[in-house]
Amino acid sequence: MKIGVLSDTHGWVDPAVYEHFAGVDEIWHAGDAGNIGVITELESFRPLRAVWGNCDDFEVRRATSEYLFFIAGSKKVLIIHIGGYPGRWAPRALALIEELKPDIFVCGHSHILKVIYDKHRSMLCINPGSAGRTGMHKVMTLLRFTIDDDKLSDMEVIEFGNRGHKADY
Repeated sequence: MKIGVLSDTHGWVDPAVYEHFAGVDEIWHAGDAGNIGVITELESFRPLRAVWGNCDDFEVRRATSEYLFFIAGSKKVLIIHIGGYPGRWAPRALALIEELKPDIFVCGHSHILKVIYDKHRSMLCINPGSAGRTGMHKVMTLLRFTIDDDKLSDMEVIEFGNRGHKADY
């Protein structure tokens, strides 16, 4: 199963996202979609698993969840918008991590791409950065990888444009 991960689109999906996610089986959106149009647009492209973020309105929150916990291959996956990273966990994320014990933890919010293995929890922590054109980041980023039963492989960091570029405004 090939997965595309993004976050913090803030109301806009760059056309490059569709090019980079053309071969994926699922898209995981780690919050701050920005509006319901982003959710419906991504859902019409590929199966979507999405959580709401701190900037999302009632419509997005009604269509998504605060967090998702599911199995992909044989990996337990937890997605929440505000998560942190090893040693600097957000309280809600840490409580869920301790309760659910995921193998893969996905969050957004910071606009900073990070892929870190937490040895203490035997958990891969993923933040895809930001795929939106607003925020403090300089480059829009996505992640793509494969889950085959209990193996995660082919992790790709995709940089696909400068934040705030004029195309498609």
